[in-house]
Amino acid sequence: MKEEPVRARLLAEATRLFAERGFEGTSVQEIVASAGVTKGAMYHYFDSKDDLLHEIYGRVLRMQMDRLTQIADGPGTLRQRLHRAAADVVETTTANLDDSKIFFRSMHLLAPETQKNVRAERRRYHERFRALVAEGQRQGIFSDRVPAELVVDYFFGSVHHLGTWFHTAGPLTGAQVGKHFADLLLTSLGAGDVDE
Repeated sequence: MKEEPVRARLLAEATRLFAERGFEGTSVQEIVASAGVTKGAMYHYFDSKDDLLHEIYGRVLRMQMDRLTQIADGPGTLRQRLHRAAADVVETTTANLDDSKIFFRSMHLLAPETQKNVRAERRRYHERFRALVAEGQRQGIFSDRVPAELVVDYFFGSVHHLGTWFHTAGPLTGAQVGKHFADLLLTSLGAGDVDE
């Protein structure tokens, strides 16, 4: 389904402005002026500035969840699928770095109910990812010295901090960082190298 042009412009301009000025430092008027639309047009698509912020992160999370489901349910050994899933979340996060940075920098500014919904959405992603680790631990493919939940929390702590140091013009691409993170995850699980 193709996104409507006005909605897409609003999201693009909100993302750019939030990245430049911060969520709190950007007004609805600045967003609509930059997108070349009226406030009425914005409120047709979004109930509030909070909704814009939620959607900026939500579109990335939905895309990542779709990809994780395809990888987790797809072909390959459990090692290969976990490696692909780990590399993919890093690569898609670095490809959408502004969205992720804005969100993690501004999530605490969302209304409490919106924060609750976002945490639930992110938890579903983490639970699906953790299920791969736990399955491997049950089957004896991965070490169970460390509980799956802690392994996943540690991994995603690193993923969520990519915005503090990763730069697209840096020495490594998002795909290269993703492969390294995935290798580190599997090594920590005692899974060794993955034949991709």
